[in-house]
Amino acid sequence: MPGRHRHLQRTGLIVTAAAVTVAVVAGGAWAGFREWGGEECATTVQLRVDAAPEIAPAIRAAAEAWTKREDACAQVAVTAADPAAVAAAVGGQHGVNLAGVGTGGRATASGVDIWIPDATTWLLRISSEAPGFVPSVLGSVAMSPMVLAVPQSSAASLGLTTRTPKMADLVTRLYADKALRPGIVEPSRSATGLAGLLTVAGATKNPALRVGVMRTLAANSSNLRDDLLVKLGDSVGLAPLSEADVIGHNARTPGNQLAALYPSPATAVLDYPYAVMPGVDPEKAAAAARLRAALGAFPAELAQAGLRNADGSVGSGFPAPDGAPAKVLSPPAPPAAAITPLLGSWTAITQPGRMLAVFDVSGSMKAKVPTAGGLTRAEVTQRTAQQGLALLDGRWSVGNWTFSTNMVGRRPWKENVPISSVATNLPRLKAAIGRITPKDGGDTGLFDTALAAYGAVLKGWKPGVSNSVVIYTDGANDNPGGLTIDELVAKMTKLRNPAKPVRMIIIGMGTAIDRAELEAIVKASGSGGVFVATDPAKIGEIFLEAIASRRGA
Repeated sequence: MPGRHRHLQRTGLIVTAAAVTVAVVAGGAWAGFREWGGEECATTVQLRVDAAPEIAPAIRAAAEAWTKREDACAQVAVTAADPAAVAAAVGGQHGVNLAGVGTGGRATASGVDIWIPDATTWLLRISSEAPGFVPSVLGSVAMSPMVLAVPQSSAASLGLTTRTPKMADLVTRLYADKALRPGIVEPSRSATGLAGLLTVAGATKNPALRVGVMRTLAANSSNLRDDLLVKLGDSVGLAPLSEADVIGHNARTPGNQLAALYPSPATAVLDYPYAVMPGVDPEKAAAAARLRAALGAFPAELAQAGLRNADGSVGSGFPAPDGAPAKVLSPPAPPAAAITPLLGSWTAITQPGRMLAVFDVSGSMKAKVPTAGGLTRAEVTQRTAQQGLALLDGRWSVGNWTFSTNMVGRRPWKENVPISSVATNLPRLKAAIGRITPKDGGDTGLFDTALAAYGAVLKGWKPGVSNSVVIYTDGANDNPGGLTIDELVAKMTKLRNPAKPVRMIIIGMGTAIDRAELEAIVKASGSGGVFVATDPAKIGEIFLEAIASRRGA
């Protein structure tokens, strides 16, 4: 190409750059650029890349190589960044408080042009709660399959000698065989843990077995991978981790080697997506695309980090664990619709809570749901409530109310079971769910009920657990002589105590609800969210989404 100017065209964008000047630095600090060919750049594009710590050195090395053969003026800062911390910051930008990670500084997130987390599941989790988060994902740059890590010294005695165990067979052992002592990294704050949970939970369709396995894993869960790796061989006998985790551990601790078992089928991997963040200007986007193209061939750098190429093959010098396949096929990324309910189940199982469940029994709850085999809305709600109750252990306290109009005199709600321990009151709670029956001619006294339920949970508020109201309803408020929405908001706002937060979760069914009114109730409570199942058959999934979500919390 003549001269030192090049026109770069990408998706309709044209970027002009003069002689090449590029600097790549570690730790996020910018270095001065150096000039090639005796001319200064007309402009210098600065790209900030936040990459998962294990892949950051490989990205940095590949970017350095790119700068030596490019004709584009750019500065690239590659920062090793914990994906959970970046997810918290990005979530905070979009008003989302992701379960397990919370929120982070908006300034931290606003400076990131390219994010390379360890898994696409981070992007899916954020976008499922924040529709405005739409990054441009230019494929994956690396891959590390999930394995079952077990100390080599104990693999044979545990009967784990096959390198490709069938998960359908193993999942039963994980639950029943106390000798295995399985553990996991906290799935809500670790893509490794989430991938492991997807692998294990996806191996059975038996709800009771799935819950049992989750509880077994939760007994030995760790917030950090390094902590779990230290426990392997001591209090933990087996754990789903990435292949790269095993490689790194074996390199650091030659006296305590781990065997890597490759589960069949392979249902989850760490896929290291290359995400150009929303709002990046066209010039940066074009430079980011060129850097991505350069990352299409850096197998040696990945191999040094214990990572595979994006297609599952390995580069020269890859320190493969014994019995590792030469190439691993990458399964499709799980849909957000599978991730959120799974995390909801995990949250319910592992985090104790205090919940008042409030069920609409107005006449419209008799309506049949064609997509649920002709069950009524009330019957679908009963089924969801029973399934949800099965997730909760003795650390939970639960109450049961029903509401319509004129349930107790003029009062629109009725207490069936006060908030009490699941450990001692489970039969009574199950029986109350079984008695959920729509009231002939009953309307929807939602506003008075919501205020009373909020006040009841606030009055008995307990520290150290999630205090919440969960309301199931299929209609807008209709209660002549009851509170107006303005009166409800004023009273609830006055009751609210920031030192004693109560999450108000409202699950709306069908199309007759007034979402604006529901949002106003949640806003007045100070915490919670509105979750709508236009198809009432989906309220089971919606319930788990609500439990997992920390929207507005």
